[in-house]
Amino acid sequence: MEKQALRERVWDELEASGEARFPFPPHGRIPNFAGAEQAAERLASTDEWAAADTIKSNPDSPQRPVRRRALEAGKVVYMAVPRLADEDCFLRLDPAAIDDIDHATTIGGSSELGVQVGPEEMEPIDLIVSGSVAVTEEGERVGKGEGYSDLEFAILRAFGLVDDDTTTATTVHEIQVVDEDVPTTALDVPMEQIHTPERSIRTDSAGGKPSEIDWDALDDERLEEIPILSRLEP
Repeated sequence: MEKQALRERVWDELEASGEARFPFPPHGRIPNFAGAEQAAERLASTDEWAAADTIKSNPDSPQRPVRRRALEAGKVVYMAVPRLADEDCFLRLDPAAIDDIDHATTIGGSSELGVQVGPEEMEPIDLIVSGSVAVTEEGERVGKGEGYSDLEFAILRAFGLVDDDTTTATTVHEIQVVDEDVPTTALDVPMEQIHTPERSIRTDSAGGKPSEIDWDALDDERLEEIPILSRLEP
């Protein structure tokens, strides 16, 4: 199934089932879902979570419980600035410097309470949490189609902040776990852990994480919009 057709089907099913949660509609975004707290709890019960001091998370609503749990546990959380539009293209949320953790987990609160940093100012990432529109039990992930999540991983890898041993996980609704063959490339980041409100899945995708930036997929406009890329372009 083509990725966009799969996205549309999952968005439609979440909406029709009543399992989608604010913001509405679920279409065109990483969809929020009923049970996001329970999925985050499953992730937070893993050994990889316990061992992680630094977590990189997407900023979307369904992963807000993950960000909250991380900050409450004293973990530093990194998030990309919208569209990687600044050279200091990540936000650092340090729980030691934040009084209102709940506010810090929102998009607006993270930009207000987080500190923008460049990759050289960041600590190595122990765990990456990605938002997904759909994911297979083999760890193949489908995002909302803009490619930023995979690009962020490639940028972090170029600066030595992630590697094949960096754990990757996603939290989703059961509706988002699909059986279809998802077309992927070596530049797509596989998910090693999938957590839903009902279960946790360990995949066989520990290796094979992207080792480089897909320069052929970046046109002149995208290169101009993301200044950090000018420091990495071959």
